[in-house]
Amino acid sequence: MKRRSHQGSQVTDLQGVVKELRGTFIAVAVFSFFVNALMLVVPFYMLQMYDRVLSSRSHSTLAMLTIVAVFLLVMYGLLDLVRSRVLVRSGIRLDRRLNSRVFSAVLVHGLRTSEGRHAQALQDLGNLRQLLSSGSLVALFDSPWVPLFLGIIFLFHPVLGTVALVGALVLFGLALVNAFVTRGAFRQASEQSIVASGFAESSLRNVEVLRAMGMLSGLRRRWLDKHETALAHQAQANDRGGAITSSSKFVRLLVQISVLGTGGYLAIEQVITPGVMIASAILMSRALMPLEQAVGQWRNYVNARAAYDRLNKLLNATRSDQPPMVLPAPKGLVSLERAVAVPPNTKVPVLKGLSFKLEAGEALGVIGPSGAGKSTLGRLLVGVWAPQGGAVRLDGADVSSWDPDQLGPHIGYLPQDVELFEGTIAENIERFGEHDPGKVVEAAELAGVHDLVLHLPQGYDTAIGEDGRALSAGQRQRVGLARALYGDPCLVVLDEPNSNLDTDGEQALQQALQSLKNRGATVVLIAHRPAIMASVDRILVLQNGTMELLAPREKVMERFRRVTPIKAAAARRTPPAPMETQ
Repeated sequence: MKRRSHQGSQVTDLQGVVKELRGTFIAVAVFSFFVNALMLVVPFYMLQMYDRVLSSRSHSTLAMLTIVAVFLLVMYGLLDLVRSRVLVRSGIRLDRRLNSRVFSAVLVHGLRTSEGRHAQALQDLGNLRQLLSSGSLVALFDSPWVPLFLGIIFLFHPVLGTVALVGALVLFGLALVNAFVTRGAFRQASEQSIVASGFAESSLRNVEVLRAMGMLSGLRRRWLDKHETALAHQAQANDRGGAITSSSKFVRLLVQISVLGTGGYLAIEQVITPGVMIASAILMSRALMPLEQAVGQWRNYVNARAAYDRLNKLLNATRSDQPPMVLPAPKGLVSLERAVAVPPNTKVPVLKGLSFKLEAGEALGVIGPSGAGKSTLGRLLVGVWAPQGGAVRLDGADVSSWDPDQLGPHIGYLPQDVELFEGTIAENIERFGEHDPGKVVEAAELAGVHDLVLHLPQGYDTAIGEDGRALSAGQRQRVGLARALYGDPCLVVLDEPNSNLDTDGEQALQQALQSLKNRGATVVLIAHRPAIMASVDRILVLQNGTMELLAPREKVMERFRRVTPIKAAAARRTPPAPMETQ
């Protein structure tokens, strides 16, 4: 959802949550001030030890200094713990505020683009949560207090301060160089890694085909090519970053030695005391620590920035300016008005200006050759795809204007490729909603799958595994049919519902179709052949994405009965083609 700021500019959900966390970040900054201020305890304890305790040999002074130092260090530890926990809670808050929105955006984006890297956005959200919860962000909050330590060193002596300042500037320069030389390589490595992971993910969904047909080696080579490209960019970025990280460690140690050496010289000349020399070295080490951590953690910052940009882009692309208005329950009146459908990532329309109307309770059969647009029509009717032109309406309202969660219970959809989800049979039939055993059994009986389920090891509580692999193709299709019929939907779209059914399954399907018709549901039955169309009122014949014929079932069936013998006779009269000779 898009929100408006006080200046009228618009921000995305991610930007809105980050703004909500602004108060948390301010609190962390305040804690960081006190944490860094308490880091002065050790150097000042050493200063007092060398310059006062050792010279005075006072046991009482030593005891008091030690008690105060221990108390302040306890406070330091508690404040640092609180700061860490606040950051962890802010990461969890970010995740909880966005996880549902990101999950929905992933699904919507997957429908629009048909890309296989659906899980990447969830990983990006995890990366942002991890950044907030890790020590990487602590280094950024500590960095602004570096001038505090440098200023104190300047107060000890300007020469010491100058040496410390030069060292800090060199480390800061190395951080900038690290950002410049590794940014592109890290970005390319991340993009190529996502491509390789997406390819592997899509390939593993069809592992049985790969194994059976000997395709493993070929696809493995293709994955290795993509993976090696990612590794090359990763190695390039790590080599550059590693060199700079090593340089920063060298610079830090060199600066510490320089401060000690300069302090030793000044102490010999009796310009400063030995306590000042030791305290300056400790302060210098503390001042350089956040800068060195920033250099070492730069890869995490780059990856988090890329994740933030990808998430922001995804949420912006799938944003809804306002929630859809709640509409009354539909009755099943369907109309298409010059609907044009273009599949995701393509430019060629599959359906070209299709128009027809279905009354509530009417049953329509859709037939045609492969590629005619039958499955695309089914996706339009249930709102999976939005038309690129024209409109698809249910009870007069554009299907895309319905809230999917509101419309879904009134829709029954059995796609050509049935997908079941990890869980039990009952959970799949009831669409992972509220458990209602009565409705589950009713839908299963309507689909003719009740007896089949009862013969499974645990009945409706049988776990079917990922993608429903514990069931056969025919069983998955019949469970999918029960899911489509669950809850007495007003519109049911069945795409090739008999492709994997045996004789018993065909009979159960015919009974289900007749029961739907008796209940007054609007049914769209998609098939290649008209033989299954006994229960429909009209038949739509699609050809190349256009309507070739829309007529009552008997008229269309009579036409096919006339055309089939003519084609058969023509085939018999056509002599076989002569064989080619070399």
